[in-house]
Amino acid sequence: MLIIEKYIVSEVTNYLKKNMTLKDISNGPDWVIWAVLVIFVLLTICLLTGHGENLISGYNTANQEEKDKYDIKKLCRVEGIGMLVITICIFVMAFGQNILPAITVYVFLGIIVVDCAAMIILGNTICKKRDYK
Repeated sequence: MLIIEKYIVSEVTNYLKKNMTLKDISNGPDWVIWAVLVIFVLLTICLLTGHGENLISGYNTANQEEKDKYDIKKLCRVEGIGMLVITICIFVMAFGQNILPAITVYVFLGIIVVDCAAMIILGNTICKKRDYK
């Protein structure tokens, strides 16, 4: 049993040492990540300029009483900054796909999950109007 475990560990180690890049693990054509990047850049600009209130999930379907509880400029700014972080991650992956190691996907996934949680928390705390009754 010990020989098999040593063999498996050595094979996994050798596999990880091959320095696989993002390009090696991608399955689709290159233009897909560039199209996604362009879409995210447009969404980020739209939110940061304050014109993307209809793109914010939950806000666009809320009734007027619920909408009055939130400062829309702050909400657009918070969501836009969150989208900016995700856009920067996609930008780095698009330009570094031939250089960055494959493990970068997991690092950026962690960044994006934390960013989404921060957007939800900030959207429900600092974006609410203080004087709303």
